[in-house]
Amino acid sequence: MLHFLTAGESHGPALTAILDGMPAGLPLDTSIIDRELVRRQKGYGSGGRMKIEKDTVQILCGVMAGETTGAPIAMLVENLDQAKWKGKAVDPLTTPRPGHADLTGAVKYGYRDLRPALERSSARETTMRVAVGAVCKQFLAQFGIVVGGYVRSIGEIEAEFNDSSYYEKFQAAEESNVRCPDPVATQNMCALIEKTIQGKDTLGGILEIVAVGLPIGLGSYVQWDRRLEARVAQAVLSVQAIKGVEIGDAFKNTRLPGTRAQDPIMLEHSNIQRFTNKAGGMEGGISNGQPLVIRAAMKPIATTLTPQMTVDLATGEESLTRYERSDFCPVPRAVPILEAMVAFVLADALIEKLGGDSLEEMRPRFATLRKAVLTDLPMDNIANIWWK
Repeated sequence: MLHFLTAGESHGPALTAILDGMPAGLPLDTSIIDRELVRRQKGYGSGGRMKIEKDTVQILCGVMAGETTGAPIAMLVENLDQAKWKGKAVDPLTTPRPGHADLTGAVKYGYRDLRPALERSSARETTMRVAVGAVCKQFLAQFGIVVGGYVRSIGEIEAEFNDSSYYEKFQAAEESNVRCPDPVATQNMCALIEKTIQGKDTLGGILEIVAVGLPIGLGSYVQWDRRLEARVAQAVLSVQAIKGVEIGDAFKNTRLPGTRAQDPIMLEHSNIQRFTNKAGGMEGGISNGQPLVIRAAMKPIATTLTPQMTVDLATGEESLTRYERSDFCPVPRAVPILEAMVAFVLADALIEKLGGDSLEEMRPRFATLRKAVLTDLPMDNIANIWWK
């Protein structure tokens, strides 16, 4: 239902995105989009470019009088740093960085300079993903759905979480310069990042993204590509440097017997309830009404001040990598990026579920969605001959 494309290079004139399929009648506040873009630029361990770029969005079409029209939404963010590059000869890049798209891109597309691969594969492209996600978040908010996130670990430093609500964790994360709700872990993470900067290296970590307020019934098990966890996993893994994903307690559950790895179904009055969420809000490819919990593993990024072994493709000799400006720890900045991708998938799934071309059509349909209550689940309780 929803589809988006991004275009632009890291140091080109601008980045653009087209979001197609957003229903008509959604009030769209550009200041909310700009706020998400600012979030993407903040985080302890970010590189020098974040002090240069001041990202703001321009909506070129698809919005009139402050509301979406149902037509494709085109957005643009200018690269302020482009002035330093325009009209100037750029030294060739011929030493591919291990773990980056430099070498694979050159082999695939036949580049005679590695820079085109660097420019397009750069995480600068995620600027427009965040802009798209900000539109999707505003759509989800119309139905009481909130997507937020925080950092669980950086390097070997792991956060400890109390019994606070997800909303409280989201707020506490935004008050931390590493987006971690645990103040003790925040302090230790900052110290580790500082040590890593001094050591001219990079750090990765684990992020947790949570969607609260989802109805039951998004996604489907009837085809492999309609399973909601599969769609979410693809979106999360599409983000640069993300190398692993789990839904709920997926990896922890592998160490448990089956009777302890599930969420028992219980009855509270006429409501069918679960009092744990090991499944992470999805069963059989379908949302089950509990918070959707996604964890993503982000590797230490490939660009390091300390040179790494490579081959100079111009000379054909072993060489050392050349440093290109980047983050030392991109994990805090990845939180709003992953939120954006999850919001996009959930908005797509909700539009698929509700149907309709406008918000006006969708609101009453959302109100009539079946819930996990006995009155919505009448059972015939008779034997059937299913196959004749």
